[in-house]
Formats: sequence, structure tokens, C-alpha cells
Amino acid sequence: FVSLSLLALSLSMFLLWPSDPALQLVRVKLNHIRVHSSPLSLDLSLFLTLRVRNRDFYSLNYDSLSVSIGYRGKELGFVDSSGGSVKARGSSYVNATLVLDGLRVLHDLIYLIEDVAAGSVPFDTVSTVKGQLGLLFFSIPIQVISLSII
Repeated sequence: FVSLSLLALSLSMFLLWPSDPALQLVRVKLNHIRVHSSPLSLDLSLFLTLRVRNRDFYSLNYDSLSVSIGYRGKELGFVDSSGGSVKARGSSYVNATLVLDGLRVLHDLIYLIEDVAAGSVPFDTVSTVKGQLGLLFFSIPIQVISLSII
């Protein structure tokens, strides 16, 4: 009887223990680019699609979702998205537009040329979601940070 009780307790802990939602930057699309000659700078507009995956057996309600993008260790800009929800064991896609105005490129011009010539520009992204996991009448606050290179 004791082993059956321990097995039931272990199984319920496994199923009900909250896990962090998985954040993944699915798509980055360049909307427009403008080059300014004096001073040398860029204006960029990027369309981002972020996937929020809930691995738990209960819903996820998020208050905010933010994504910041960087190049070579410097933050270029960020975008915030309003709240939403993800059903239990489901996924949701969030679209956002990131506008980078007056991006100075002179100090990273050589690295940028090398990356473009190689066919890939490595952008760093940091995604943060804040919200609650909902189970019956309980609400568990969460905050998740995800790092990736695109």
C-alpha cells in the first residue's frame, strides 16, 4: 500500500509540478531597411514571430511578452507584446514588429561585412514572458527568460 501511495504521489507531482513555458523565435523577416550617410546609420524594421509552448497540464495566462535583439553583445532594440493565453499542452504564436532607428554601424562595419559575406548575421535574442499558470482556483506566478542566437 505504501509503495502504491508513493507511486501515486510521485505521478501527481510529475504531472502537476509547473514547468517553464518554452519560448522560440520562429521567424525573423526584414520589412525594410534604410541607410543614412551622415552619420552612417541604419533604420531597420523586422517582423518577428515568437512561439510560446506550454508543456503543463493546465493553462498559461501571460501578462506580457518582450523580445530584445542584439548584435555582437550590444542591444539594438526591443519590442513588447500584450498578454494572451496558451491552453494546456498547447502552443501560441505571437507576432511583433521591431523597429530599429538610427542604428550606428561604423564601429561594427567590418564584422557586419564578414557576417553578410558568410551568409548569416548572428543576432542575439532575449525573450521574456511574465504571467500565471492556472490550475483550478490557483494561480502560480511565473517569469521565464530565453536566450537564442538567430
